[in-house]
Amino acid sequence: MRAVAIIPARMGSSRFPGKPMAKILGMPMVGHCYFRTRLCPELSGTYVATCDQEIYEYVQSIGGQAVMTSEKHERASDRAAEAMLRIEEETGETIDIVVMVQGDEPMITPGMITESLEPFGLPHVNVVNLMAPILNDSEFNDPNEVKVVVDKRDQAMYFSREPIPSKRKGVVDGPMLKQVCVIPFRRDYLIKFNQMKETTLERVESVDMLRVIENGDVVQMAMTDEETYSVDTQKELDAVALKMKGNKFLAAYLPGNQDQP
Repeated sequence: MRAVAIIPARMGSSRFPGKPMAKILGMPMVGHCYFRTRLCPELSGTYVATCDQEIYEYVQSIGGQAVMTSEKHERASDRAAEAMLRIEEETGETIDIVVMVQGDEPMITPGMITESLEPFGLPHVNVVNLMAPILNDSEFNDPNEVKVVVDKRDQAMYFSREPIPSKRKGVVDGPMLKQVCVIPFRRDYLIKFNQMKETTLERVESVDMLRVIENGDVVQMAMTDEETYSVDTQKELDAVALKMKGNKFLAAYLPGNQDQP
């Protein structure tokens, strides 16, 4: 199984413009995502897919692999699919699994990539999302965090930016789970996914994976216990920077610089 990680990244984020190049411990966030993803031994390659020359040149400057894509893409999955086809054309090799890693997950670990690939041992699995426990009500109520409810097979039943399942009836020990944006697709299913029309619930919740569920397909969830936080604001960037100080993976790509602001 040839698995390749693709990190879609663009400067024009509506909530945090220039986010991929925002620095954490002296390194742009997209650099952390790239190096930490590349540490996973199950990957045949790691690429950043971007429409921005600044990001492209930065990734090349650190010895990374970058693919220039169209600036017309509105969804990360479209950008990842274009990059996948370009990589196949350049390498002459077909990719089996595309691991789409969002560029705002700077605390990603190689183990999380491994965990996301494990369900592909089952032939019916075409797309996987990592999930993690939500540890406090502040995160549970945060609309920037995508919550997920799963069935007994860890298949997603629904995603929402609202706090689900509801606590309004006083049930306080219900599961609180969040989507972690490590999303592997089988190659052909990624193409199929991008050919599907945007669905109503996907538009309402602004969560791509609802397109899969509304079309009757399965999103297989995989649990990770790794501590990870997405970054959508400057405040979250500052909080993540504090959490990453002294992180064990920094020594693999940022030796001696862990204490930079």
